[in-house]
Amino acid sequence: MKGKNKLIFLLLMFFSTTFFSLCYAATLDEILKKGELRHLGVPYANFVTGLGDGFSVELIKGFCKELGVKYVYVKTSWETVISDLTGKAIEVKGGKVKVIGKVPIKGDLIANGLTKLPWRETLINYSDPVLPTQVLLVASIDSPLKVVQKTSNIKTDIKNVIRQLNGITILGKTGTCIDKDLYDLDNVDVKFINFPGNLNDLIPAIIRKKASATLLDLPDVLIALSKWPGKIKIIGPVSEEQVMGVGFTKDATKLQEKFNAYLKKIKANGIYYELVMKYFPLILQYYPDFFIDVKRFNQ
Repeated sequence: MKGKNKLIFLLLMFFSTTFFSLCYAATLDEILKKGELRHLGVPYANFVTGLGDGFSVELIKGFCKELGVKYVYVKTSWETVISDLTGKAIEVKGGKVKVIGKVPIKGDLIANGLTKLPWRETLINYSDPVLPTQVLLVASIDSPLKVVQKTSNIKTDIKNVIRQLNGITILGKTGTCIDKDLYDLDNVDVKFINFPGNLNDLIPAIIRKKASATLLDLPDVLIALSKWPGKIKIIGPVSEEQVMGVGFTKDATKLQEKFNAYLKKIKANGIYYELVMKYFPLILQYYPDFFIDVKRFNQ
């Protein structure tokens, strides 16, 4: 093979191999053979802090140790995280998803406080629940919005929150669990602002009066209460109880089963409890039933 042709051949082999590796969803056997697992994570709350730790980071590092493979973190965003796992370019509108093309695959699983939503379930599978959650309406402490007194009926509580929303401005983010289209806000005269920044900046935005209130999931609210004491208040729920899990491609059933077995193991030996107490200690007070088996082990 002449020098020029050989160079062209090698370049073609390089680009084809690179493209294949980016567009190829690894199975459990392939992850074990390759010796590494790619963790897709969005820097968010105490799930992925961006400093090399966080609830989800430690959870997946532990899973990698269980598998005997190298942990590789792949930073992504809420806009692209599902696509980075599935290789499908998508559009999300009105709580519905449309596949519009193909993109390179960049990771093997998603772990960053990923709430289980119907539209996401059409594209990915979830692990067993990792944490409970709920979407709440949060406002600055001096907001005229009134805190809803909790009743025995969550649907009543939600209605009591929503009936206050006429004429106010709410922050949220399309394509996430705080997308207004997922909740019963169609008959309310509310201005929804699709927040362009990081979800970690939602609370500072309402403190600075960029909007009247924001939608936010419970784990992040608990962090905000300790980070900005006396500056915000929880008005009440806009959703019923939800759960968060780790996301897998539809064909990664063996990897999903392996993770579920690992999750069950660390719930039994106390490691899971330690992670919850390290990153979300107050969540046990809000959802005691979810943690009852874990608490029993540690009492």
